[in-house]
Amino acid sequence: MSTTKKMAGVALAAALGVTTLSACGGDAKDKSAGASDAPKSKTITLVSHDSFNVTDTVLGEFEQQSGYTVKVLKSGDAGAALNQEILTKGSPRGDVFFGVDNTLVSRALENGIFTPYEAKGLAGVKPEFVLDKEHRVTPVDSGDICVNYDKAYFADKKLAPPQTLDDLIKPEYKNLLVTENAATSSPGLGFLLASVGKYGDEGWKDYWSKLKANGVEVVDGWEQAYNERFSGSAGGKKAKGDRPLVVSYASSPPVEVLYGEPQPAEAPTGVSTGTCFRQTEFAGLLKGAKNEEGGKALLDFLISKKFQEDMPLQMFVNPVTKDAALPELFTKHGVVIEKPETVAPEAIAKNRDQWVKTWTTLVVK
Repeated sequence: MSTTKKMAGVALAAALGVTTLSACGGDAKDKSAGASDAPKSKTITLVSHDSFNVTDTVLGEFEQQSGYTVKVLKSGDAGAALNQEILTKGSPRGDVFFGVDNTLVSRALENGIFTPYEAKGLAGVKPEFVLDKEHRVTPVDSGDICVNYDKAYFADKKLAPPQTLDDLIKPEYKNLLVTENAATSSPGLGFLLASVGKYGDEGWKDYWSKLKANGVEVVDGWEQAYNERFSGSAGGKKAKGDRPLVVSYASSPPVEVLYGEPQPAEAPTGVSTGTCFRQTEFAGLLKGAKNEEGGKALLDFLISKKFQEDMPLQMFVNPVTKDAALPELFTKHGVVIEKPETVAPEAIAKNRDQWVKTWTTLVVK
């Protein structure tokens, strides 16, 4: 993954393959399974989308303490990675899967790809993130999909940036917004679900008809929307993007500060706080895992304070545990979304595919 182009929770250009993260030590032997005298595997394979990242020293500490070595198998975006695990159900490519979110978790659970496991430390996770009472998946992080705006554009135009979904259909914001395709992009789907949460099962269709009439542009994915079409990002400036509104993440402004060249004192982008949908990502022990005990240890690690506090500046998402503190970059330049739109997981499970089909007919075709 690029160290200068990473954006909140989004898979950047990364080669599909296995990244091996070597243990710093550990000679302890695992207990053998059943009647076999053969030791269990010393390797844990984590299957994830391309955006998984962790500081080498933090992972190394886990490896040294546990005696395991962790391999990370990055498999494209979250949807593609999940589909591969469904296709290999019972004979998984790894031991733990990370990155299925609340828009897709029902598909994973319906296909039975996870073995239930209540991770140690789960009591320390904020209860609103624990969506599966059977513990087939463990919440790891959360983030808010929101419209971002180019501060300089709105200052130059002496125009107040939009703050709500209702604002986006007003004439003064005509032809300013770019969003991702809900059928091909996680933030695109999240933005569609924000409208469902706000306007209901019937009202969201009328909303998108008005948004289309107001000139919304739809592109395939986040990379194109943010780095090419948006006028407020480093990538957007190079590509001379002309859209000052983009569907991205609430954590995008801190990222702009961290990777700005030169580093700005203030974020050049802002967040329209009334446009957001809350996304939660989960990990689970894959059914048929070759190293089940190691997989359980890794799940424990993913909700440990050490990993949770490392995660924000590695994947630009928020911790889900009560005791994890956010870095100053987030508290200074980020925003807290007090009332994001949400949609019940069972409603997403029942209606997601039809909502996407209807959206495609209304907006793309």
